[in-house]
Amino acid sequence: MTSEDQIMALRQRLARFADDRDWDRFHSPKNLSMALIAEAAELVEHFQWLSEQDSQNLSPEKHEAVAMELADIFIYLIRIADRLNVDLVTSAWKKIEINEVRYPVDKVKGSARRASEYDRS
Repeated sequence: MTSEDQIMALRQRLARFADDRDWDRFHSPKNLSMALIAEAAELVEHFQWLSEQDSQNLSPEKHEAVAMELADIFIYLIRIADRLNVDLVTSAWKKIEINEVRYPVDKVKGSARRASEYDRS
């Protein structure tokens, strides 16, 4: 099964999950977006106060907790896309193409400035 097929299968399972529980009425794009942000904040909590090095070398328990937060974020992202009929894979490829133009290698390599800041240099 391709990644796109797996995302579609996950999208369908999540839709069934919500439908079986009569949660679609709560799953507006606004509410799902708010839930996504809350989950992203929970992810950040796992890294708060860690050094750069420590954030790359998590204990197995911390790694599992981070994996579950990432899963929550991914689930909400898929639900929002489903509710808005957005093809995430197509949109991601399109956004990468846009970013390749906005951040040409010869201008940005080794630097993390915003796109608008490169135009000034």
